[in-house]
This record gives sequence, C-alpha cells and structure tokens, in this order.
Amino acid sequence: MSDQQPNQDQRPGPNRPPGPPMRLSRGVFTWVVFIAFALMLVMMLYGKTPETSKLSIDEFLKHVQDGNVKAMVLRPSNGKISGELKEVKGKEQPEFFEVELPRDWIGAEWFYATIQKSDAEIKADNDSGYLLPLLINFVPWILIFLVAWFFLFRQFRGAGGGPGGMLGSFGRSRHKVSSKDHIRITFNDVAGIQEAKEDVGELIEFLKNPKRFQRLGGRIPRGVLLVGEPGCGKTLLAKAIAGEADVPFFSISGSDFVEMFVGVGASRVRDLFKQAKDNSPCIIFLDEIDAVGRRRGAGFSSGGHDEREQTLNAILVEMDGFDTSDQVIVIAATNRADVLDPALVRPGRFDRQVYVPLPDVKGRLEILKVHARKIKLGTDVDLQRLARGTPMFSGADLEAIINESALLATMTNKDAVEMIDLEEARDKVRWGRAKKSRVLDEKERIATAYHEAGHALVQCMLPETDPLHKVCIIPRGPYGGASFSLPEKDRTNYTEKWIRANLRILCAGRLSEEMFCGDVNTGASADIRQATEMARRMVTEWGMSERLGFIYYGDDPGRKNMWIDLPGGRECSPQTAQIIDEEIHRLINEAYEDTRRMLAENRDKLEAIAQALLKYETLDGTEVEALIRGEHLTRPTISELLDKDDTGVKPVAQAKPVEARNPEPEAGPDPLLPQPG
Repeated sequence: MSDQQPNQDQRPGPNRPPGPPMRLSRGVFTWVVFIAFALMLVMMLYGKTPETSKLSIDEFLKHVQDGNVKAMVLRPSNGKISGELKEVKGKEQPEFFEVELPRDWIGAEWFYATIQKSDAEIKADNDSGYLLPLLINFVPWILIFLVAWFFLFRQFRGAGGGPGGMLGSFGRSRHKVSSKDHIRITFNDVAGIQEAKEDVGELIEFLKNPKRFQRLGGRIPRGVLLVGEPGCGKTLLAKAIAGEADVPFFSISGSDFVEMFVGVGASRVRDLFKQAKDNSPCIIFLDEIDAVGRRRGAGFSSGGHDEREQTLNAILVEMDGFDTSDQVIVIAATNRADVLDPALVRPGRFDRQVYVPLPDVKGRLEILKVHARKIKLGTDVDLQRLARGTPMFSGADLEAIINESALLATMTNKDAVEMIDLEEARDKVRWGRAKKSRVLDEKERIATAYHEAGHALVQCMLPETDPLHKVCIIPRGPYGGASFSLPEKDRTNYTEKWIRANLRILCAGRLSEEMFCGDVNTGASADIRQATEMARRMVTEWGMSERLGFIYYGDDPGRKNMWIDLPGGRECSPQTAQIIDEEIHRLINEAYEDTRRMLAENRDKLEAIAQALLKYETLDGTEVEALIRGEHLTRPTISELLDKDDTGVKPVAQAKPVEARNPEPEAGPDPLLPQPG
C-alpha cells in the first residue's frame, strides 16, 4: 500500500478513501449510444430530400396542358411551384419537379386560371419551404449533443464530489496527504545536516506540546523556509519533522497551484489551508515555492504572471489568517531564496530560514552509512575514503553512488559490493559512464595520454595541492580523460598558494600536448575556462592583485533582475577594466610559463607516466608517484587482461608519498576547481 493518498473531500481526515473513478457507467453509455442511433435513423428515413428536377416555364406549361402533372404546391412567398408528375411506364420512382415563376406572373389571374384547367391536385403554401429541411437536418444533432451533455454532466458532477462538479474540482488543491500512521521517516534517516535538524527541533516540540509555548505568550514561527542546493535533503527533512512530531503531512509543489484558468491557484491555496486547519496539528510542505513566490512586479508582465501573483497573494493572506489555536506549521523549500518576494519572508510568515548545506566530509560519511545499510558491503569497503573523494556531492548524489555500486556488483555476479564498485559508481555519477567501447584514433589517444600525464605530474610535484587519487584516459561523458583528486579535508577558504598551484595543474595538460605531440587540440577547453575564471576571481573578488589591492570589482548581485537574472556588469572605469584584464593575463601567463619550466625539467617522468597510461589506461596515485621515483609497474597490461579474460585490475607497485603535504584549513572544494581532462 502506498503511503501517499490523493486529496478527496468525501470525508474529513487524512485517511479518507479515494473517490469513484471519473468515467461513464456501462448503462449510461449504452443509453447515450441508443438515443444517438435512433435520432440518426429518423434523420436518414425522414430527412432525406427526394431528387427534384428543375423545369423551365415552357416545360412546366407543356406538362400542364398535356395533363402530366399529378399534384403541385404553390408558394407565392418565394415565387416557386413544386410538385409531382404522373407515373410514366418504365419508371418505378415518382418524378418531382420545381419551377421558378417570373415576378410578373406571381398573382396574375390568367396564370392561375391556366393551371386550374388541369386535373392536378393544387395546394397553396405561404411557407418558404426552408424551415422543415433545416429542422430535419440539425435538430437530431442538437438533441444528440444535449443528451450527451446531460449524462456527462451528471456523471462528472458525481465524480467531482458535489456542487460544481468536475469544473469545481479545478479549484481543489492537488496536495498529497501522508497520515501520521504512514510517515516512517524520522531524524535517524536524515544525516549530514545536524545543524539544520537542531534549528527545526522546536517546531517538533510545538506540535507535540503547544501549551508549553503559549504559557509565556510566545509565538512559534508559522513558516520555515528551507534553503539549499538541490539534493541536499530539504524534502526529507520536512518529512522527518512530521514523522518526529507524529502529525499529518500535506505536501504540494509550487507548480501545482497554477493552471490555465484564472483564479485556480488562489482557490487551491484556500482549499489546502482549509483542509490543513481541519486536520491540525499538521504540517504543510510547499516544495519549490519560488515557482509562485517570486518577487512581484519584476520582469515582464503576462497573464500567467498575474495568475502567479494572485496565488502568492492568497498564500500571504492565508498565513496571516493563522491564530494561536491553529497548530499548523508551513514549511517551504527552495534553492532560490534570493528571488522570493520580500512580503513572503517578513516576520509572521516565512521569517525563519534554515540553510541546508552540502554535507562536509563527516556528513558525507554519515549519509553513506545510512544508505549503505540497504546493501551488502564487502570487507574491503572504506566509506571514509569514499567520503573524502566526494567533495561537493549532495545527499542525492551519494545515494546514487550506493545504488549504482549495487547495480554494478549485480551485473558482475558478485556476492557483495566491493570498493572498486563504489569508486566506479562515483566516477559515473561525477563524469558519466565510461565509454570503453569508443574507438579513439591513435593520435588522439596519445594526445590524451600526454594531456592527463601533465596534469598528474604537476599535481604530484606541487605540495600545496590535494593528493592525486587516479588518472585515466578512458572517455567519460564529454571528456576524453580525467584526473581525480582525493582531498585530505574539506575546504571553506582557499589560500593563494593553493589557487596558484591549481592554475599550474590546469595549464599542464595543454603544455604537455604542445611539447610532446607538436600540436594542440580543443580538449583543453574546460581547463582554459576554469583557469580564466579562477584568475578573474583572484583579481576582482579575492583581492589577490597588488595593482588593484583590497577592492571588489565583481558583478553586483543587487543589480541582477530578480526574474530573468541578467548579468550585473562591473562597476569600474574603463581604465580599471583594462588593468583587470592585464592582471588576469599576467596570472595566467605566469602559471603557464612556470608550468612549462616544470615539465621541461621533468620530461622523462612525464614520458614515463604517459607511456604507462597508454599501456594500462588507468593509474592510481601511488602508481604515478612510483613512476616519478623511477620505479616500474609490474601489473598486467590491458591486452594481457583481455587475453586472460580477467576483469579485475589491481596495482602491484606500492609507493610512499613523494613529500609531505602542507596542512590546510578545514574547507570544501569550490565547484570551479575539479580538473577534468
């Protein structure tokens, strides 16, 4: 049984059963088909107009004189005569005719005297003759439509649950309700965000014991805004709050409020809060609230924009309508708190913001342990090492790593998930699936090997950088190869030495291709982009330029449009902008020339690493350091492994670190700093 139940209004409470399906019963459908068939049959039998021949005046008068006319109908209103000729031998069907009279003949006595001499049956009809065919052709279809509408309206009205029928159901909230008996998520299932759990602890106490807070006249925050990057656990934290407090959980996305009909969003907001008050104490969770809570009056105006603002106004009004007896907590989640309307985050509404950050190394270890409880791990698994090698990973990314590793172990018929499966799953989540079947041109493969060898060599030689974990030339995602770091600890601040060292690592790939291949290619585009961005931020944001000093020249976030996020631009003179460009060039050129010197002095070491990559395709950090010291690797090559049909690759050479690393402060890597190949 699913824990989620669709919203219904037949009975109050979060455990009401689902309503009847919105479809026609078999009996009603049979009656609609029968009536439609009967009306069409009547139309076919009586609505068919007989074939009529047009006669000229002379032909008509000749038929009258010869006595061939059986009956005729005079229609003075439209100046026509229609009738039937007498049966002729050899013809089984009667022959009908119609003749149009000249205007001066209508009402002429001599004409009427002429036709009265015949033995035909003569009748007069002042009707134009169009009404009956019109009714015969259209009335059956109108009746079919009315009958079908009647039955459909009755059926959908029942499905809609009362007055207003199905059309009225558009205004009902589309939230999902999880009763307190079905919520099995608690704080034990939420790891890596300890501070956020502490911030929302008093909400749980309020829902459990509201009189404790009312005793001294205190007011608990009615709205709590969870802010954080996607995948950090905002929704999971909201469910855990409901699970700990043992109250119903009403959840809805911001996009579910707005429809094509004007006023639907506001109606759904009112319906949601009404049902929440009827089931208090409870929690309302508004996911992705920035879909309806953006700053009003910003950007371009449109019909959909106005509807969104009406929905936002309804949310503001409903939150103002709470009193001390309403035990309803509204929790919203967004990763764009900067675009929310100021009225939404003022005191009395979402006045408390709880930041849900990306987990640090300790938090990542806790998250991995939580998800690893569901799978069988091998004896060689080191979750601490995996947590170190996943900086800037969210909780959702870590869960994906555990799941992917279980799938990989299953596909290779293993009895448990091994460390090699976890590392492969991490690389797959970060860079994409390894394209082992992709056939590279030999020149391209050699260029990739020297490119990655340059990254690896410089990273191992500079003590300010993070230790090298692995380097490979197997294509992954958009990259032809990649080198992976294994940070010793997370970072929140970066020293200038660390940044300059990473600039040199980024320059090493292109320089290696230039020195050994005699040509360059487009494979270093990501390195160029990252190096330029780092140098720009050193000059404009971090004050690491002696010429510009302790001044901020970055983009002004206050100038950004809150709806479209247009770039803010630099607040500086043209002369200063020129100096900024010169400083960026200087930093990049210094790093480039210094890296060129390092590679030239260690040409033999670079050659050894590149040849090993061409031979083995993947090297770990200890093997690269062994090659730098002049040692040889003794493990099987890729071709030998394929000949033996062996899928496991285990390094034989073990090496000590080249030199001790300088200690760095606690920190978390910047998203600009990984080094793809």
